[in-house]
Amino acid sequence: MSAFAFFGALEIGLIYGLVALGVYLTFRVLDFPDLSVDGTFPMGAAVAATAIMGGINPWVATGMAIVVSAAMGWVTAFLTVRCGILNLLASILTMIAAFSINIRIMGRPNIALLGQETILTPFESWGEALYMRPLIVGVLVLLSAWLVVRLLNSDFGLGMRATGVNARMVAAQGASTGFYTYFCLAISNGFVGFAGALFAQTNSFADVTSGVGTIVVGLAAVILGQTIIPGKKIWVTILAVVVGSILYRLAVAFALSSGMFGLEASDLNLVTAVLVALALILPKMKRPGQRATGMKVSSPTTHVNHPSKPQTKPSSGEPL
Repeated sequence: MSAFAFFGALEIGLIYGLVALGVYLTFRVLDFPDLSVDGTFPMGAAVAATAIMGGINPWVATGMAIVVSAAMGWVTAFLTVRCGILNLLASILTMIAAFSINIRIMGRPNIALLGQETILTPFESWGEALYMRPLIVGVLVLLSAWLVVRLLNSDFGLGMRATGVNARMVAAQGASTGFYTYFCLAISNGFVGFAGALFAQTNSFADVTSGVGTIVVGLAAVILGQTIIPGKKIWVTILAVVVGSILYRLAVAFALSSGMFGLEASDLNLVTAVLVALALILPKMKRPGQRATGMKVSSPTTHVNHPSKPQTKPSSGEPL
């Protein structure tokens, strides 16, 4: 693998680390299967690209992308909480609607950003762009991961985590599970929209089909990262999610760039499916020497049965 391919895969892996953070919040924390990320990822790219082409500052354009994508996550929560639609179906409806909205935002299926100023442009003068771009993206991703860790370790984050584990218990304590759902879906899709905005600015284009398979990539990063770096602490889990995204992209780049497997760019979905399957299978494989049944064998000790003393009923004069 060449240096250009390595740093390119590292940059894309860091960008999709934001997607993995959003997927982790919905799937792992809230236990909400949110498929709307396939629509909010290109929405973040569409809003940022359209705003930059309109002469808006790239940082402001990125913030607009985050807000609009978070609003789409709020719509998914509204369909579930207020309208009573099944969470999976609600996210699919939002994803379908986002496709048409993205075309409306851009006015056409794609926008090119060649020659336009982005949030990475001022930093490219500090050094070689091949190395500086992954560094700046990495700083933004680490800052986002730190914010997620602080959120989940707070009292509010504890209530959000409890909602994903047992919503009835949270409601019995007088807390609003609906509010936690609104907030979690909004911030999750906000991170995904942030990733889409960075993707458009680093690749100099925004396309309405760029979000196809985003949920699969996010799940692959979460599963792969938690398999390689297991841990119960929040910061370890968040770090594992980001590392899983980077390793996933590096593995895909290595598999497609090396000729030993005979893979082509069209085999990307096949490589993704194989990596996710391996990440799911490996933790379930029995260690050598472990019994298949998983039953514990008690030690051959002799048990002595002692006769219990007969219980005597108290007399009428004794207190019960």
